[in-house]
Amino acid sequence: METTPLAARVRPESLDEYIGQEHLVGHKGSLRKVLDLGQLHSMILWGPPGTGKTTLAHLLAKVQQRPFYELSAIHAGVKEVREVIEKAKNALKKDRYLQELDIRLEEVEAILQLSGGDARKLLSILELVVQSMSSEKVIRLTNARVQELIETNRVLFDKNGEFHYDIISAFIKSLRGSDPHAAVYWLARMLNAGEDIKFIARRMLILASEDIGNANPNALLMAKTTFDAVAIVGMPEARIILSQCATYLASSPKSNAAYLAINKAQATVDKTGNLSVPLHLRNAPTALMKELDYGKNYLYPHDYPNHSVAQEYMPDELQGTPFYIPASNPAELRLRDYLKNIWGDKYPL
Repeated sequence: METTPLAARVRPESLDEYIGQEHLVGHKGSLRKVLDLGQLHSMILWGPPGTGKTTLAHLLAKVQQRPFYELSAIHAGVKEVREVIEKAKNALKKDRYLQELDIRLEEVEAILQLSGGDARKLLSILELVVQSMSSEKVIRLTNARVQELIETNRVLFDKNGEFHYDIISAFIKSLRGSDPHAAVYWLARMLNAGEDIKFIARRMLILASEDIGNANPNALLMAKTTFDAVAIVGMPEARIILSQCATYLASSPKSNAAYLAINKAQATVDKTGNLSVPLHLRNAPTALMKELDYGKNYLYPHDYPNHSVAQEYMPDELQGTPFYIPASNPAELRLRDYLKNIWGDKYPL
């Protein structure tokens, strides 16, 4: 009786047998094109169990004729990673690109430390270091040389990897969490690693609206000014401007009400489709449109006390549906009072 599980017996042996993800691994898929060029980049395969992540990983290694090592993120420790290092020395001999170079892995402690126990990252670091030294006749991988190459240009080595995104994530979360001390620390880490100052400023520009919004509208102005200023000034002085903006944003009151409002509004649009614009809100540039009551009975707010008047602005199907709920901070509480004065209980706030 067959003891191998059915799932293992019918596992695809080639990309042509792989079902799904046509946009990636199909004949015109973006990943297939990369593989056809003989390249394979660092990547994360994400999805529920049984969707083919491990199978695809095996196939990618098979197509590229690369060694495949599988470690558990939960159970793998230094011992297992050291074993992978030994196998990586197999890798140096068998890999089509690496075997053409005279590579001497003289010390491994730096690579081990920089990988943080992650076998995938370890092999990526190994490959990137070798590529950066490819012009040398003999590539001697020592702790000092690896440390120099990685730490001096770490962002360049890991532009699309975990370091790049982990650090900016810590920075943004520190701003969102109102901790200017942590924010400026992570800012320094990025600057010292050579991160693109426009990238940092652009992320602060997004945060100013997403996480501060109407709790302090000046935050968006500060972030926009910062983005423009660092583009003009450049480093090293741009670090001062970035620090000013970061500490200001971190110290500002927070609200994601505008962010939640557009999310809810877009979800409603996706669900309800293109609802009709009420006739009184429609533009009426022609006589025919006026005859069809376009714009009829529209109330011009500036003709009324306090420049406001209650009238229906929503499609009939969405009357009374609230999207923007002001948060409980001084600036938005004033907005809440203003809106309640106009609308009463029409929109629950």
